[in-house]
Amino acid sequence: MKRCLLFNLFVMIFNMALGQHYKYIDSSKVMGLKSYQQEIKEHPDSRLVEIKKYIPEIVLDIRYATTNNFTHHRMYPQARAFARLPVVMALKDVEADLKTRGLGLKIYDAYRPYTITEKFYEVTPDTNFVADPRKGSKHNRGCAIDLSLVDLKTGKELDMPTGFDGFSRKAGANYPDLPQQKIVNRELLKSVMQAHGFKVIATEWWHYDFNGWANYPLLDIPFSAI
Repeated sequence: MKRCLLFNLFVMIFNMALGQHYKYIDSSKVMGLKSYQQEIKEHPDSRLVEIKKYIPEIVLDIRYATTNNFTHHRMYPQARAFARLPVVMALKDVEADLKTRGLGLKIYDAYRPYTITEKFYEVTPDTNFVADPRKGSKHNRGCAIDLSLVDLKTGKELDMPTGFDGFSRKAGANYPDLPQQKIVNRELLKSVMQAHGFKVIATEWWHYDFNGWANYPLLDIPFSAI
């Protein structure tokens, strides 16, 4: 307990020294680069890793590295996807499971720096579909993945209730008034993800949180520093 308190105090002092300020949250609750580097020295298994390096066959469609997203702006400098190592190892099991069914995963988003969460909220302050920056996002912890299913033979996405970031009631994880095949595809994704340690959120069929997310702090680390 003392060690934890001292570490949190160190993070707060370090962020204050940097002049690191956020509009919606106390800076001590968001881990910057130096604090993160110290953390992974002590706990290397908690580090952020690039998903493609561990699962080469996974498909990436990183929308926030393009203008094809709800902000209509390029939010990421690179089309890359990162997550905490245990999250990526669980995704590797998901991909292997799906492969036996002739399917694979397509990722739209994974780790997201905290400052991007602030920007999303300022574009669309609807916390049904964007994270409340006063709390932060599981994406900021490296413990959330936005994804869908693809057919390995055709490379095409399976038909889902809405497109990615389809901000409507139809995007709900249990919305019932849909064509049967869309429900079947959504439920297949849900069952496989849940079997390997993920939980879908109620408002977005594509968003899955890793069950151990509470063990990881919010991060504001640029992709270039990972």
